[in-house]
Amino acid sequence: MDVKDDGDGRDPRTDGGLTTGEVARRLGVAPTTVRSWDRRYGLGPDAHTSGRHRRWTTADVARLERMCSLTATGLPPAEAARLALSGTSSAVLPASRNPSRPPARGHSRAGSGLGLGDVRRECKGVARAALRLDAATLDRLLLTAIAEYGLVNAWTEVIVPTLQAVGRKWESSGERYVEVEHFLSWHISGALRRSAPPVPAESAGATTVLACMPGEYHTLPLEVLSAVLTERELPVRMFGGALPAESLVAAVRRTGPAAVALWAQSRTTASWPLAQHVAAMEWGVRGARRKPVVLMLGPGWAGRAISGLRRPSALADAVAVLESVVAM
Repeated sequence: MDVKDDGDGRDPRTDGGLTTGEVARRLGVAPTTVRSWDRRYGLGPDAHTSGRHRRWTTADVARLERMCSLTATGLPPAEAARLALSGTSSAVLPASRNPSRPPARGHSRAGSGLGLGDVRRECKGVARAALRLDAATLDRLLLTAIAEYGLVNAWTEVIVPTLQAVGRKWESSGERYVEVEHFLSWHISGALRRSAPPVPAESAGATTVLACMPGEYHTLPLEVLSAVLTERELPVRMFGGALPAESLVAAVRRTGPAAVALWAQSRTTASWPLAQHVAAMEWGVRGARRKPVVLMLGPGWAGRAISGLRRPSALADAVAVLESVVAM
């Protein structure tokens, strides 16, 4: 809980930092938006001060200012957060994110109440079905998009933009529409499972372990990765959300995987020591011992690189890395 704000205009460098309310006023956003950026994307203060009081330093505020600048260009919050955490300037954004660019053929700017922007027209139907809590229509639209575009493109060009739009609606409406986000996520999960073929038989050492970090419950990115790997006949073991550290280590020891993919949505759930520990695990006979290739997936890992740990930036990149690893 935040302490009561007692004025604005402080210099974070000289008085121990600003409160969340003071930061929100400085940025011109609601305090709930600042808190949601912290909770959802790991954009919170780098350190706590006394007790549980949240204090924002100059560097913390500068990161939020980058977030505001990036979202003002029309960039989805999750992508803006990733760039803000990495320190990337909006000047290097690809032309495809330029909000002044006319919509490409097959795309739509039409409204669904979610501010979808320049996206494929299928997003509009999915968004409307989600807002209406229309289960039958939502299932049909999701399955049709996956069948037409394939899992990777349907995820990247239809599902993710709609999820991001729902997230923006939630952030800007005082945390309303949570039921829409949960409803949409549940049906996306079901569509991914129904679209994936039967799990292939695995050969020794070819398995990929997928798991969310301890305390992390955002499973959808790993669910689509699991579906794509299964579609490509690559063995996978999916452990889902918030796998305890000791259980992750036990799962890796028991399966001896070729690769381990760890998802962290927030910096608060991204444990570098745990990822390094998994990467250092070995198995096999003496003289031919193996280690897993560890992939760090999600915005929680942004802003730092460690030798030996891979950090693909998109679903297609992660799939390509895993295909090459399993084929070794």
